[in-house]
Amino acid sequence: MKRIEAIIRKTKFEDVKEALLQSDIDWFEYHNVHGIGQSREERIYRGVQYSTDVIERVALTIVCRDQFVEPTVNVILKVAHTGEVGDGRIFVSDMIDTWSIRTGEHGDIVLRDKK
Repeated sequence: MKRIEAIIRKTKFEDVKEALLQSDIDWFEYHNVHGIGQSREERIYRGVQYSTDVIERVALTIVCRDQFVEPTVNVILKVAHTGEVGDGRIFVSDMIDTWSIRTGEHGDIVLRDKK
């Protein structure tokens, strides 16, 4: 099992969400997050100066079986891409185990099969 964590632009979240659901990813969690990037510019919008060093993004977390990692990552890469600095990052890490609270089962059996 793997855990996929993706940090993407807020403006791309709805598109990524729809693409994941269409590709049979049936569950993921997401959070609004703030980060600090390498760009530290001051910008002026409607006469108000503000800093661009704090970046608002959406963090997605998906846990899936190993065979679904590459297709899932490819969906995110394709849909979240703008070609601009700040498109985000994807992290993949190993999951040691998982349990179903309802049934007490553990292992990748608790993850539903793709339809």
